Amino acid sequence: MASSSSTFSVIGADVTIRGDVIASTELHVDGSIEGDIQCASLVQGESSTITGAVTAESARLAGRVVGSITARELVVLRSARIEGDVHYDALTIEQGAQVDGRFAHRVPGKTDSGKVAEPVLTLAN
Repeated sequence: MASSSSTFSVIGADVTIRGDVIASTELHVDGSIEGDIQCASLVQGESSTITGAVTAESARLAGRVVGSITARELVVLRSARIEGDVHYDALTIEQGAQVDGRFAHRVPGKTDSGKVAEPVLTLAN
């Protein structure tokens, strides 16, 4: 179980990682990752490039991602360039962000009435 402290890991702008990255807490990526990322929370810098699948509870993307993204809470900033499918529970996209892929609302379960829960989409200025 992850500690409740404010621990986070940083991948600097001068770092390139080839391989999968797994972090139990928050991960800040300013460099390049060629591999899948699995973490509790991802914060991506504008100059960062991720080539691989991203899985996180929450993600705030500002750079380039080539691969699928799965996040409970996803924020796509205006500087983000995403090439891949996006799976989310709650989604915020700033005006100017570019996404080439499909959006799919994740449905962890159905409501008591048997209806599928409505997706939450927020468009930011």
